[in-house]
Amino acid sequence: MAPSFLYHPVQLSPAAALELAQTAPAVLKSSPSSVSSSPLFSLVGGPEKSEQWIQFENLILACLRTGDDQAARKCLERLVSRFGADNERVQALDGLVKEAMANNNGELEAVLKEYERILSENDTNIPIAKRRIALLRSMGRASDAASALVELLDFSPTDAEAWSELSDIYLSQGLYPQAIYAMEEVLVLAPNAWNIHARLGELQYMAATASGSAANGSHQKHMAEAVKRFSRSIELCDDYLRGYYGLKLVTKTLLSGEDAKTPKQTDEGGFALPDRSTLEKLHELATAKLAEIVRRAAAKERGWRGYAEADVAAARELLAQDTSAVQR
Repeated sequence: MAPSFLYHPVQLSPAAALELAQTAPAVLKSSPSSVSSSPLFSLVGGPEKSEQWIQFENLILACLRTGDDQAARKCLERLVSRFGADNERVQALDGLVKEAMANNNGELEAVLKEYERILSENDTNIPIAKRRIALLRSMGRASDAASALVELLDFSPTDAEAWSELSDIYLSQGLYPQAIYAMEEVLVLAPNAWNIHARLGELQYMAATASGSAANGSHQKHMAEAVKRFSRSIELCDDYLRGYYGLKLVTKTLLSGEDAKTPKQTDEGGFALPDRSTLEKLHELATAKLAEIVRRAAAKERGWRGYAEADVAAARELLAQDTSAVQR
């Protein structure tokens, strides 16, 4: 069965995205080549459904993902016909198609200049501002992308997507404190998002295991925060694989190191590393739940089929390390 047009193509597997893109010719053939933007058109042509425009937008993304640039361009023409070339969302999609069809750095620079021209006329065009940031990053200009994101967040400080992207850019540059700060801002905007808690736990763990963390005294604080964030993620979502994976990894690291033997230091937020007994219980809990997820996902049991294959494979490998350690 073909995937739903209402699913964002980024959420689909490569095979599902290809299947969706292959429906483009039939969809284009069954829809009019031009649609009037006049409100009187609905009186003649029947009521308009918003789903059909989501369908074209998702088809554009699926076609670009699978290399069918021509079909993506034809879908874009439908949106231009309906909403006009000056529509901000349409402008961003048009830029995305041009980026995908660019053959060299010079053509990408031309697209970048077009974004800057549009923003010079309207600096509140958020979709274009985000496309410019994405293009800067794809061209290897991470510092420029970070600066542009900071400017965007000055204008729109409640944009969780922008904070998350800024965190990812800082992480790619090895700037762990800045990456953690930006992700904490995401958590302020979405305090019950279990995936964000787990992501923050991952950042804290990476900061704790980075070179120099032990020397500057931040190692134990980061590890304590990682335990707290992973624990919160599985509290919010009982079957969240990444939360259990992170909790097992961080408790395993703590139990095999010196942290569980040293006196606990309370951080500024009032949270200290749990004692060894608590860490062992958390490790056992994470191990048992990961084993259950791997077993039931591999068996494709009903209700356990939504896990990414790569995540399940990583969990299986982490569990296998315990087995090999016992055998040795």
